[in-house]
Amino acid sequence: MIRRVLARFTGSVRAKLLAMVLAPLFLGVPILLGLVWLWGNDGYHRLLSYKVGSDLVTAHEYFGRMQHTVAVDLGAVAGSQRLSQAMAANSPAALADYLDDARRQAGLDFLFLLDSRGRPLGRQLPEHLPRTRRTAWPVVNAALAGSAFTAIDVFDADHLAAIDPALARRCRLPLLPTPNAAPDKRSEETRGLLIHVAIPVRDSGDRLVGVLEGGVLLNGNTNLVDSLNTIIYRDGTLPLGSQGTATLFLGDTRIATNVRLFGERRALGTRASQAVRDHVLNEGKTWLDTAFVVNDYYVSGYEPVVDSFGERVGMLYVGFLEAPFSIAMRNALLTLFVVFIGVSLAGSVLSLRWARGIFKPLEKVNATIRRIGAGDADARVGPVASRDEIGLLAAAFDELLDNLAARRAELQRWGDELDRKVAERTQALQEALATLEQARRHLAMTEKLAAIGELTAGVAHEINNPVAVIQGNLDVLKEILGPAAEPVREEIRLIHEQTHRIWLIVTKLLQFARPGEFAGYSEAIDPAPVIADCLVLTRHNLDRRNITVQVDNAATCRIEVNTGELQQVLINLIVNAIQAMPDGGTLSISTRDWADEHGDTQGAAISVCDTGHGIAAEDLSRIFDPFFTTKKGSGTGLGLSISYAIVERYGGRIEVSSRPGEGACFTIQLRREARYADTPSAPGFTARRIEPGTSQSAG
Repeated sequence: MIRRVLARFTGSVRAKLLAMVLAPLFLGVPILLGLVWLWGNDGYHRLLSYKVGSDLVTAHEYFGRMQHTVAVDLGAVAGSQRLSQAMAANSPAALADYLDDARRQAGLDFLFLLDSRGRPLGRQLPEHLPRTRRTAWPVVNAALAGSAFTAIDVFDADHLAAIDPALARRCRLPLLPTPNAAPDKRSEETRGLLIHVAIPVRDSGDRLVGVLEGGVLLNGNTNLVDSLNTIIYRDGTLPLGSQGTATLFLGDTRIATNVRLFGERRALGTRASQAVRDHVLNEGKTWLDTAFVVNDYYVSGYEPVVDSFGERVGMLYVGFLEAPFSIAMRNALLTLFVVFIGVSLAGSVLSLRWARGIFKPLEKVNATIRRIGAGDADARVGPVASRDEIGLLAAAFDELLDNLAARRAELQRWGDELDRKVAERTQALQEALATLEQARRHLAMTEKLAAIGELTAGVAHEINNPVAVIQGNLDVLKEILGPAAEPVREEIRLIHEQTHRIWLIVTKLLQFARPGEFAGYSEAIDPAPVIADCLVLTRHNLDRRNITVQVDNAATCRIEVNTGELQQVLINLIVNAIQAMPDGGTLSISTRDWADEHGDTQGAAISVCDTGHGIAAEDLSRIFDPFFTTKKGSGTGLGLSISYAIVERYGGRIEVSSRPGEGACFTIQLRREARYADTPSAPGFTARRIEPGTSQSAG
């Protein structure tokens, strides 16, 4: 049976033409429709995610501005003349009346005045609530340290009731059963989510005399969510009858929302789905996807809300109803499919009619051939218009194929454009995250260096005094004993050496704490002679370790720096490289001109590379941290920190690259004209230029 069908197909021009005409329609069109469906759905979800992501950014900014506004209002109260007068009057009643009036004017739910130890002044809190409890909040501690601080915090029911029973009543919210929510044994929410602000209060001499602590309760704050909804989803921003919503969560419970259960009743007390809770609260990620919200699916954006302790305590949400968009998308695709099918059917009918115009002349030719084969020598085809018909058929077929190809190209172009836009947005987001991470690391380093610098300076000064006493008394001891000190000569020498070692350590600590006081005169120098001097000073260590030195001085630009400080940095890097190659190796020192992205020469770069054991990946990010060292039992961990501070003081930078087992390479970039900062780049580092003749103090 199959053979007969194949034989008929291969022996029939009609069958071949029909197959050629109908195959693209019955095979290509379904494939094209499937691609349209896949690409359309993918583009649809990408666009909705981008839209809700933009809405979430707007909501985040508005929420931040609201916190800033509360801080500004409280700051105005802290700096007011009326507050100073009320405090100077030494009248608890008058002070309480003023604070209550200031609280109402600033729109706060509570306002305390604390003394310089964080204790409430007057009877602002009930006696059973510990007054020292205020110092348990990071915002209060920051204000006591002299800095205003604004954060989101959670107060429990007892705390709220002690402040004002009305606040506790406002926060009491029954938990409603919510589909897809995580199990919760509680029947009601009693905690409060607040904007928590603390502002230092100073007298006319700029001395800290107290702290103003205030807050705004966000539970049931319909103005916040309604304002967010009005700003983000104003009329005309959501077509097709979709509705925008905004919500503030405490944990996974809605405490302020414009999502409706039915009628005008807001969905307060309902909870987010467990999938959203796990993604946002447990993992700390942002949700940009479809989610089930109370009773329907919304295109949703959730981000975690973090309190002053760094804990994720709630969520900020914006979203819009998905159903109108999905219905419109399905209708558009179905309409497109109907159009495709209609065009295909019409094309099939026309193609068959054109093929029929070819079949007849071809059959007439075939009949003529048969008649000739039967011996009819007079058989003739006769006049036919086969050329015109075949030409029209070929043109129609080519036009059909061109139309299909053009549509495929257009769909591909749409897909490529969409992919390009997504890639651009992804790259922009990655760059923003990288910038945020860099800022976070710099802030952490700044805080660490501030504490270390302050501690180091104090410890160094305290150590210098007993060391000087030991050294002086040791000299007196030697002078008094004279020849009688010979039996303990070795012990005295060891004491001398150890006190000198203490002096060196103290000097390094002071240089780390106050590097600006150790800075010398800077001038434009050629780095090549400095490198040569450093190699002379470290030659005995290089020879002893059997280390080969390679120097390539390709830099033509001079750099502005103090020669002694540059020599100190280079010797520290060379000694570290020597210690990394205990069994010998190659030390490579090279210089080159340093240019910016426009090709303009900024200065010179000096690279110090070794072939030693390298630096572990987990240590690379901490290599310049103060007191961090991989030399267990030796070293202070200050060498690279001091080197980093010296290079940074002149507006340069130092970088390191390494792989374990493949050595390490440190690169110093210094400018032809140093850029001195007016203020230290990090606490403990003083960046200033020392002119010739200026005396230096290590004290």
